Amino acid sequence: MTIRPIYWQDEAVMILDQRLLPGKLVYLPCRDMRRVIHCIKTLAVRGAPAIGVAAAMGLVLAARAIKADDPAKFRAALARRAQVMAQARPTAVNLAWACGQMLETARAAEGEVSAIVEALYHKSQRMLEDDIAINQAMGRHGAALVPHGATILTHCNAGALATGGYGTALGVARAAAEAGKNPSVIADETRPLLQGARLTAWEMVQENIPVRVAPDSAVGVIMSRGMVDLVVVGADRIAMNGDVANKVGTFNVALQAQRHGVPFYVAAPLSTIDPGAKSADDIPIEERAAVEITKLGGRAIAAPGAGAINFAFDVTPNDLVTAIITEVGVLRPPYEKSLAQAKANEKIQGAGR
Repeated sequence: MTIRPIYWQDEAVMILDQRLLPGKLVYLPCRDMRRVIHCIKTLAVRGAPAIGVAAAMGLVLAARAIKADDPAKFRAALARRAQVMAQARPTAVNLAWACGQMLETARAAEGEVSAIVEALYHKSQRMLEDDIAINQAMGRHGAALVPHGATILTHCNAGALATGGYGTALGVARAAAEAGKNPSVIADETRPLLQGARLTAWEMVQENIPVRVAPDSAVGVIMSRGMVDLVVVGADRIAMNGDVANKVGTFNVALQAQRHGVPFYVAAPLSTIDPGAKSADDIPIEERAAVEITKLGGRAIAAPGAGAINFAFDVTPNDLVTAIITEVGVLRPPYEKSLAQAKANEKIQGAGR
């Protein structure tokens, strides 16, 4: 099954509503930027690369709605809308990166406003196509690290649903399966919204890759019994020293992996590496509503009157990260050097295009 989390259909951005999976497969047609922002904030679309693509497409919708004939006024109005879009979720750097890419496209485009809007549309489509190609390249690099018959433990969902398609962490599992390595996956449930149980398990079933769901709290005992060969997770932002922000609970998995001698890999595109973040101290951590903790499926599971602590992400320190799998290869410590070199090369290649 080809999973399409987001795509253009005529004048609308079609977003697969991940809140309803695995029970229902429903696409939400978005015809204005506000609708896209709502989908991002409410997690109808989630995962750093997917959010970036959604942001780019949302800005196309915004561009089409701007009433301006003068290109300079149009670009100024688009920049204001991009500022709003960039604030939809603070931790995933791909969101701001995508907004920057779209504004750069608008600045570079020549001609009337209609030509700029058309250039923005084509840029958003290229970003979707490029994301899939990047994930496939990442998967090939990561598959080389997967032993035959290995069991991969992953946290949250970093598959096709979290990207333009194919996946980052789950892209490694898919590529390993395509290479005939017969991997299997353990998906921890990923409280409080159960992205592992709901989404990762669903994706692996679609791909015919054996998958088992485990409680988050069972990661230690699972590793202590030798049931995991490697951990592969995604990332929402990576600092230049290799500190990794990802779904809350990732830090706990990394600590268990270190304790039990299990390699801990992060699979993420170069766009997730943030040159503006030197370390974890520069990464904002989103806090979400208490209701995500105190209720499940609309029903109260906590005592009435109880508060909640609901950090959406945590940061895994760089010394717990065995390597970072990217589209250009596997980056290893010291990350200050390997990440800086990769980003420098990316900038040179981008300037040459």
